[in-house]
Amino acid sequence: MNSVTCPVPVEQRPLNEYQDLKTSWFFRWATLDRWGYLKPIAILWVINWLVAGPIASVSFAPSKHLPQFLLLASIGASLIPILALVRLYLGWVYVRTRLLNTSVFYEESGWYDGQIWQKPPEVLAQDQLIVSYQIQPILQRLQKSFAAIAAAFLLCGVVWWLL
Repeated sequence: MNSVTCPVPVEQRPLNEYQDLKTSWFFRWATLDRWGYLKPIAILWVINWLVAGPIASVSFAPSKHLPQFLLLASIGASLIPILALVRLYLGWVYVRTRLLNTSVFYEESGWYDGQIWQKPPEVLAQDQLIVSYQIQPILQRLQKSFAAIAAAFLLCGVVWWLL
């Protein structure tokens, strides 16, 4: 977006919001290679075991009910990683929506003076390409993560039922 033809303040332009998200320490996590992406999830899960383990041991003593204890603590330890993944997903969906919209809502100096700028076709085409080739793969990766977590929870439920 050329600043001469685009009245939107620089920090509110969808392309700049995308660049900021891509370089943000938290949201960049979804753009990393497979190991770089999975490592923080695993670290969050292990750290949450420090909280979920003692809580699960109150309900199921590990010495008497080890399978139930492990299942319950594992599910409990998944809470923070799931919340982190949801936050990643929502941030990337927001930017995708801003890029795909044909118009950009922006504020010149405060909440009371909102304006709308219609994107020219070349800007819209550029934004659509960014969504197709940069953001959609990130969202698909996050969706696969949610599917894997759902499958793991389903498996835990089946194992719990069999116990």
